[in-house]
Amino acid sequence: MQKGPDAAKLVGLLADDARLAVVAALALGAGDHAALATATGLSQTEVALAARRLGRAGLVERDGAALTLRREVFGAAARAAGESAPPPVPLSADPVQDAVLQAFVRDGRLTSIPSHRTKRRVVLEHLVAVFEPGLRYPEREVNALLAVWHPDTAALRRYLVDEGLLSRDAGVYWRSGGPVEV
Repeated sequence: MQKGPDAAKLVGLLADDARLAVVAALALGAGDHAALATATGLSQTEVALAARRLGRAGLVERDGAALTLRREVFGAAARAAGESAPPPVPLSADPVQDAVLQAFVRDGRLTSIPSHRTKRRVVLEHLVAVFEPGLRYPEREVNALLAVWHPDTAALRRYLVDEGLLSRDAGVYWRSGGPVEV
């Protein structure tokens, strides 16, 4: 059995609408050119070209007229991509805090606001760093800065104030707590 494509090649293969449609139809049970053409709305020539390209890449096997999607290729490509991915950049020098941050921060955004208070405090202390000590921020600007992290800016504002990391008076906020880089 031939080896399948790596994750990048797999994504490249599926970036073509015809090949993506053929893979989807195979996954849903179509097993020959006629069934694939019916399921995808493509001509049999388009199906044959797409199937041939997918077969050369190791994603489709042909046995006479029957075509089979090699589903295991997807899992193998995902595992290989995960193994070759660089380790995540630490978000904190403290390993315990970093573990919390890695669980809740992806690509510079909060995936969710932690419900557990101690974890939420770690996340809020990380987040409050976007506010410069000594500056005053109108609520609109606070919302804009927090929206980069998470859409629920009202909850984040409330938590930051409740934890003493931001103070508020007459719609104006300022940083009043949290670690400060020197």
